[in-house]
Amino acid sequence: MASKLERALSEFRRRQRAAQKKDTKPSSGDPFRAVVEERLHHLEQQLGELKGRVNGLIFLVAGTALTQVIIKLIQ
Repeated sequence: MASKLERALSEFRRRQRAAQKKDTKPSSGDPFRAVVEERLHHLEQQLGELKGRVNGLIFLVAGTALTQVIIKLIQ
């Protein structure tokens, strides 16, 4: 039983090392992947900025509406 488990673990480690070595080798798709990752990162930054602006706009409109309601109640 232990020998089967040891063999399975050693096979798993061997495959994991082979996969890691395969990932470190440059391939023809790497420049394309780097460009896509950079564009995706830039898009994520722009989306974060857009979310911030929309949240600011929502709070501005809500604050304005609340101010108008308070002014109407006071008068």
